Amino acid sequence: MTTGPEALPPPGLEQRLAAVRDRIGSVSGDPGSVRIVAVTKGFGVDAVQAALALGLVDIGENYADELVDKADAPTSVGAPEWPAAPVWHYLGAVQRNKVPRLAPVVDWWQGLGRIEEGRAIATRRPGATVLVQVDVAGLPGRGGCPPDRVAELVTALRDEDLDVAGLMAVGRPGPPDEARPGFVLVSTLADSLDLPVRSMGMSDDFEVAVAEGSTMVRLGRVLFGDRPPRR
Repeated sequence: MTTGPEALPPPGLEQRLAAVRDRIGSVSGDPGSVRIVAVTKGFGVDAVQAALALGLVDIGENYADELVDKADAPTSVGAPEWPAAPVWHYLGAVQRNKVPRLAPVVDWWQGLGRIEEGRAIATRRPGATVLVQVDVAGLPGRGGCPPDRVAELVTALRDEDLDVAGLMAVGRPGPPDEARPGFVLVSTLADSLDLPVRSMGMSDDFEVAVAEGSTMVRLGRVLFGDRPPRR
């Protein structure tokens, strides 16, 4: 996990958050209509502390070790307690060998693309809340479930005693509007499966995602600035 002065969150988080909420409100009509997951990967525990102090209780991490280290931070001798209880979202690829460490900590597993991943989670955390990642870009290394297999995977995960709350997607790279067809597809699939949560949109394309029905956005750079180099 990143440590040292470079790990501190940049100043102005409160103003950045207010601007983000205004941008969400300008699209949805209600700044509070979309759940914001503050993605603190690459930053230190100070970033989590700052987010929680501003009411951003949903904290997202892409790396298993970094999430576990941050979740354990308040147990260190002399460490401050969290200003509020964090809700940890794991955003990275689910590797079965890391599930045992993550399972006691993670509240939301975003990005499930295969039944094997779900089974590994269900073994360690029955009833866990999960989102199925829909592959809307078709690009190598992106992960996710092909759209025509999503309904089948949702059913299989529910059979494993998992709480499938909704769908998740990473928009196609490029100009924000190029992500729109993928977001439309995810919202349509979620409607057809009666799934309330649509985790769509990141720093570059969250307004497009909100316009197309996102209920949850995953924001890092637009809140915290550029990440320091990972060590």
